[in-house]
Amino acid sequence: MTLNIAALSQAANEARGLAMDAVHKCASGHLGLPLGCAEIGAVLWGHALRYNPNEPKWLNRDRFILSAGHGSMFLYSWLHLAGYPQLDVKQVENFRALGSHTPGHPEFHETLGVEATTGPLGQGVANAVGYAVSQKMAAAKYNTKDHTIFDSHIIALAGDGCMQEGVAMEAIAFAGHFKLDNLILIYDSNDVTLDAMAKETQSEDAARRFEAIEWSVQTIDGNDMQAFLHALERAKVGTGKPHLIIAKTIIGQGIPEVAGTAKAHGEGGAKFVDAARKGLGLPENEHFFVSKGTREFFVEHGKQLTADYEAWSKTYQAWIKANPELAKELDASVKNEVPADLLSRIPQFAADAKIATRKAGSDVLQAVAKAVPSLIGGSADLYGSTLNYINDGKDFNAGNPSGRNIRFGIREHGMCGILNGLAYDGIFRPSGATFLVFADYCRPSIRLASLSGLGVIYIFTHDSVGVGEDGPTHQPVETVSGLRVIPNLDVIRPADPEETAGAFAAALQRTNGPTLLSLTRQVLPNLNEVPVQTRREGVLKGAYVAVKETGALKTILLSAGSEVQHAVAAAKQLGEGVRVVSVPSFHRFDAQPQAYKDEVLPPSCRRRVAIEAGVTGLWYKYVGLDGKVIGIDRFGLSAPGGKVMEVLGMTAQSVVDAVKSL
Repeated sequence: MTLNIAALSQAANEARGLAMDAVHKCASGHLGLPLGCAEIGAVLWGHALRYNPNEPKWLNRDRFILSAGHGSMFLYSWLHLAGYPQLDVKQVENFRALGSHTPGHPEFHETLGVEATTGPLGQGVANAVGYAVSQKMAAAKYNTKDHTIFDSHIIALAGDGCMQEGVAMEAIAFAGHFKLDNLILIYDSNDVTLDAMAKETQSEDAARRFEAIEWSVQTIDGNDMQAFLHALERAKVGTGKPHLIIAKTIIGQGIPEVAGTAKAHGEGGAKFVDAARKGLGLPENEHFFVSKGTREFFVEHGKQLTADYEAWSKTYQAWIKANPELAKELDASVKNEVPADLLSRIPQFAADAKIATRKAGSDVLQAVAKAVPSLIGGSADLYGSTLNYINDGKDFNAGNPSGRNIRFGIREHGMCGILNGLAYDGIFRPSGATFLVFADYCRPSIRLASLSGLGVIYIFTHDSVGVGEDGPTHQPVETVSGLRVIPNLDVIRPADPEETAGAFAAALQRTNGPTLLSLTRQVLPNLNEVPVQTRREGVLKGAYVAVKETGALKTILLSAGSEVQHAVAAAKQLGEGVRVVSVPSFHRFDAQPQAYKDEVLPPSCRRRVAIEAGVTGLWYKYVGLDGKVIGIDRFGLSAPGGKVMEVLGMTAQSVVDAVKSL
């Protein structure tokens, strides 16, 4: 279809003006991408994207992800011109101001039309891959012979910085292998990075690199709107491969003094904006200017977008009528609904069960996967060890996009970035697994899931020095505490199979942030001293009284995970007056009412000892300065797990000795 080149060129220059004025006003921001990619934005929002400003969460919209999130004024300018109600001119003027809908980097939940929290480079690429997986799954699961309700495209814009990040390349390789041909990645190839010209740090042939990992590739002049549209239309034709459009652009185009140089990346060109605005034909004395013609153009374009949305809505309503059960399931998935009786749907374990919590987790997973059809899982090449395979879910792949198990390969960071994309899309509930020690490979994505309030579930196993013979490199000692300090991340370390059941239920019920389940490799006894429901429901509150004192309370023993058994055994040796508190989740316990916290940990009892096979620091907020913490403030040892635990003091006797020393 022929473009209205004159109208879109005018809009592109006015988008440049909005970016220049916003960055100049707050003396902060990045001008290079918004100016260099203005023609790309004009084609996307003025012609090619499927969206509805008044229904920004439309299920079948095209998803646009700005991976190069530092160029946020590119996105804000085009959302404003496209008519998104939340982004009026006042919000554009308040770019980077406190409380505005135009923060420094795009933030999910803050601004309608922003599909992902981006800024850390490469993350948006991985998120886009996750979106593409989600839409492939949705199409396979919900489209019928008579009604197509999912056929959108995922379009991401990334720069050289994104392409250099490992998380992006992990996700890109994944996308090629799984033939995600609903994914279009636009590479803003302007040959510049923040510090210098790109040639100082890269020399690869991007086209050949992508072709080698099963992408289709086109290279165009990114400032030629007709060429970009043709490339986009070719990319939308299903070829069985994801698509890369290498758009050669001029960073900072419109400000001659810095265009094409590293100085254009940030706000270096802001001091030249008055002359630049004049050169672009913008009025000298009217900032944040949008012409009447551009406003009218987008109003007319909006009518076509609305017509497209209404046509889809008729199809959707017909689909609902023809497929009531599917429709009910989709509605529950989008609303993140979980059965109220989820815990009771998980069979109880035998009283004499003695299994690793990773194995207990596998058993629990089968039950919750039946109860929550939207739950999907993945593993970074460790299904045989993490045991999180959904048995009746089959594998996700190009031939079976409805599969519930995703084989991510040895790509831990890419996996977690992709999980975030699935969660952003909000149709499926994603989970993923690896060894806990490799959480450090995933941490930036976990942090962003926490920041964005995404209900991702991490099933991380081999959670302590109990791993044994693999030695210190695979024995996490600082990892659990390091994860506990991430705001809005719920780390749950269950002590036995029944606490594991509670942990999975807690994870699925939590929709405003991610949950990490820290599970053991080594077998653990079932804590039969504690009623099953007490253990299961206690996890939901984060901490609970596992063993109540038989006389006047004198001592409190605290623990989490595999070491709770030692606290229980020590309490038997110490006799009456000793309480055992299991603390599977610091996050949950800290959020309880003060009355409950005081009930579990009475302030009057200051004689406290905690034990956990990890660093000790965080436990002092519970034991106080009068108490003691038995932990491992060093790296582990290469030996059988039981021997390592014993040598490093993870025993009931250590607890007894610590209590007697107080």
